[in-house]
Amino acid sequence: MTGSAAGTGSIAGSDSAATVDTATCGRLRRLAVPRFPAGLATPCLYVDLDVLDRNIAAMQATMDARGIALRPHVKTHKSVAIARRQLAAGAAGVTVGTLGEAEVMADAGITDLFVAYPVWAAGPKAKRLAALHARAQVIVGIDSAAGARGLAAAVARSATSLRVAVEIDSGQHRTGVTFDAAAGVAVAARDAGLEVIGVFTHGGHGYASGADRSTAASDEVRLLGEAAARLGAAGFTVSLISAGSSPTAVLSAVAPVNEERPGTYVFWDRQMVGLGAGEPDAVALVVLSTVVSAAVPGQVVLDAGAKTLTKDRPAWLDGFGALPAYPSATVSRVYDYHAVVWIPPGTPAPALGEVVAVVPNHVCPVVNQFDELVVGRAGVALERWPVDARGRSD
Repeated sequence: MTGSAAGTGSIAGSDSAATVDTATCGRLRRLAVPRFPAGLATPCLYVDLDVLDRNIAAMQATMDARGIALRPHVKTHKSVAIARRQLAAGAAGVTVGTLGEAEVMADAGITDLFVAYPVWAAGPKAKRLAALHARAQVIVGIDSAAGARGLAAAVARSATSLRVAVEIDSGQHRTGVTFDAAAGVAVAARDAGLEVIGVFTHGGHGYASGADRSTAASDEVRLLGEAAARLGAAGFTVSLISAGSSPTAVLSAVAPVNEERPGTYVFWDRQMVGLGAGEPDAVALVVLSTVVSAAVPGQVVLDAGAKTLTKDRPAWLDGFGALPAYPSATVSRVYDYHAVVWIPPGTPAPALGEVVAVVPNHVCPVVNQFDELVVGRAGVALERWPVDARGRSD
């Protein structure tokens, strides 16, 4: 087989044992069996438009009811067509993770952009940031005085000040400053000539397990409030208090938070269903894959390997994807172009040549592996939408 293998939890008989609680197992076993078109070349991504639109409308309605602005993160879908659907439903703008994603959106006329990332504006990125700032309404994340000075230098010749927001570490310990250091970064940014409009965070520690979602959401709300108070005391007008995480978005959408930036909710995925953030019938995107081998007893092999499903697997989840039509099966190993599916004794197995739907663990990196999305309704393909920002990690 091609490439290196990644193992799975005890359900597939490997030495690494993932602990999956009963509630999580129950949710995952209820994943809806999607209807999908026949005759598509595999592997490919299929999006059910009915489910997609329902997800977009549901999150928008929740935020509207609470008076919270919704600024969805496009890193999940990287699609201009889907971003436009979100904006048409009422989104206040979009969030991006890179200048490359921002440029793709701006090229398509989507210009209210929050780059929720501490961009280091040096070399070519400085020129690109200045050009983006000149043609779009941009907010950029900062978490250091040095980063702020770099942004200011990049846009020094611009007619307007660049808006920035200070990132707060609310518990993931990835990027962001502590709430009591926020004012210092904001003052440095103001002194450099930037317009500080508020604070933001990402409750990424809510992905650890279903039990951690509410704790992470509370951390977001509390620490954003503390940071905003520090900025207010330092003389800043704080107009943006932004939280962002699909597992915690609904839970953290309370005052003083006034904006949410979830991304995965548009499709949901196996991880989100396992966490209890998404419902088992709310998964809008599946990977269609063909059984290409059944030569080894107790398993079948799909044509969607690591270069399709990726090797993303949280410690609490077994396998590298789920087959809703075969809930007892486990995607136990992935190689570059092979996915090995373990079939427990006495349970149904897909036949050689059968096309199956796979719900990926983490949909965001999976989408980035493909040039297009096949979209349809009721199992009938209607259109193909490009993954416009594919590969734009720059």
